[in-house]
Amino acid sequence: MLPDLQDILSTAPGGLVGFVLRLVGGGGSIIAVPLLLYVVGVSSPHLAIGTSAIAVSLSAFANLVNHARSGKVKWPCAAAFSAAGITGAIAGSSFAIRMPGDRLLALFGVLMVIVGTVMFLKKDAEGNPDVRLSFSTARQLLPLLLAIGFAVGALSGFFGIGGGFLIVPGLMLATGMPIANAIATSLVAVTAFGATTASNFALAGLVDWRIAGFFIAGGVLGGLIGTYAGRHLGKAKGRLASAFALFVIVTGLYVVWKGALPLLTGPG
Repeated sequence: MLPDLQDILSTAPGGLVGFVLRLVGGGGSIIAVPLLLYVVGVSSPHLAIGTSAIAVSLSAFANLVNHARSGKVKWPCAAAFSAAGITGAIAGSSFAIRMPGDRLLALFGVLMVIVGTVMFLKKDAEGNPDVRLSFSTARQLLPLLLAIGFAVGALSGFFGIGGGFLIVPGLMLATGMPIANAIATSLVAVTAFGATTASNFALAGLVDWRIAGFFIAGGVLGGLIGTYAGRHLGKAKGRLASAFALFVIVTGLYVVWKGALPLLTGPG
C-alpha cells in the first residue's frame, strides 16, 4: 500500500521531534502529542499519547547506546529507578486511558508550559561522579531512588512522555550524581517508561502502528540532521534551545485552550 497524505504528514513532525532532541536535548518529545493531533490529524488525545510513547521509547534507546559506550550510565541506579518507575507508568497510563480526552489534553497543555519554563532554567553540572548504588550505599540511596522513580514513572505513563526533564533532576536529588551521568542514566528510565506506557495503551487499542512507523522514520532522519547541525552551530545552540522552550510554552497554552474549551462550554 502506497503512503497516503497522513503518512507523509506523520514523517515531517517525527523529523522535527528527532531534530530537536538531537540539537537541544531533553524536552523535545513533549511536542510529539500536539503534532500528532494538530498536524497529522490523529483522532483523539489518547491515540496520540499511545502512539507517541513508542517513538519516545525508541528515540531514548537510540541515544542510550551512545551514552552507554561512553561509560556515563550508572546502571545500578538506573535499574532501581526504572523498576519503581515501571510500576508507576502502569498506574499512570491506566488512569490516563480512563480519563476523558478533553480533560487529559488540558492537563497535557499545562505540563507543556511547565516543561518549557524548566527548560529556561540553568542546570547545575556539579555532583559526585563516583556515587554508585551498592550494598553499602543502598540504605542511603535506595529510598529516594524508588520513591522518585515511582512518581516520575506515573507522570510519564499518564502523559505518554519520556519525562527526562523530571528524571534528570530526580536522579541528581536522589544520588548526588553529576548532570552528565544523570542525563545518560535517565535514558534507561525513559526507554523503560515509554515502552511500558506504549504497551498499556496498545492493549487498550490506542496505538496507530502505521502512523507510529512513519513518525519514527522521520525521527531517525531528523536526528541525523540535528546531529550534523549541532556540530556546526556552536554557541547558537543555546539561543535555539531558548527559542524552542518559548515554542513549547506557547504551544502548551494553545493545547490548554483547545482542551479546556469543551469543558467550559459544556454539551450543546
